[in-house]
Amino acid sequence: MSNNDRQTNGQPRPSSILDQLEVPPARKDKPRLAWLRAAWKESWQEGGFLYQRWEEVFQARHGGWHEVANWIKGAALFCGFSLIVMMGDAASDIVSTTLKGVSVVPAIGAGDDTGLWGTVVHPVRVFLADQAAHLAVAPAALYAFWQLTGLLGLVGGFFGNAGARITWLLFGIGTLAMIWSAAPAGGRAAATGLAALMWALASIFALRGLTLGPIVHNHPPQYQFNPALHLHATIPAPTPAGDDLGPDSVHPL
Repeated sequence: MSNNDRQTNGQPRPSSILDQLEVPPARKDKPRLAWLRAAWKESWQEGGFLYQRWEEVFQARHGGWHEVANWIKGAALFCGFSLIVMMGDAASDIVSTTLKGVSVVPAIGAGDDTGLWGTVVHPVRVFLADQAAHLAVAPAALYAFWQLTGLLGLVGGFFGNAGARITWLLFGIGTLAMIWSAAPAGGRAAATGLAALMWALASIFALRGLTLGPIVHNHPPQYQFNPALHLHATIPAPTPAGDDLGPDSVHPL
């Protein structure tokens, strides 16, 4: 502070508390933080560790699986495996809860099945109820499983899945056998025939595109055969003029 600032009307002014305070010097970083900051900046420079990893991630977006870095493949496989494990665990919990809920559902009375559908479904319910009496499972659980099997076979067969179509065929044969076994004696043939017709109609969608005849694919040949005759003739070198007797011959004078 200059002398003019310390004078008031030509008289020296006593120094105040503000004049005695000094501005503290700038705080210096600790050596450890400074080293970390320097290492961080150096790793992001061209050729640094983080810079190279970022370049590998950027190149993985445009390259194939074989061109991706190994650490990216490992991370992707680990994440995919973890996701599959979590989905499997969640699916097992859902299936277990659903089966427990179905097992406690009381069976629907026989009088609720009426009409053409009831003619097919009622014998199935009766057959499953009789079999469930000898098994450790509720009749409602067996009936729900029967419905689920038919639904999966119908939907999967519509999309051309071979396993689903086999399931659909076994589902239909088993259903016809249950109806024949549990239907009343007087209407057994009619109930089984009606179920067979309904199953055949549903098979139009479940077995869509399935043919029993051989499939012939007429494709043009991928190669062309062009017969040609190639003759290779060897022409001897011409003999130099005036050298009829050969290089070792002696010409008389």
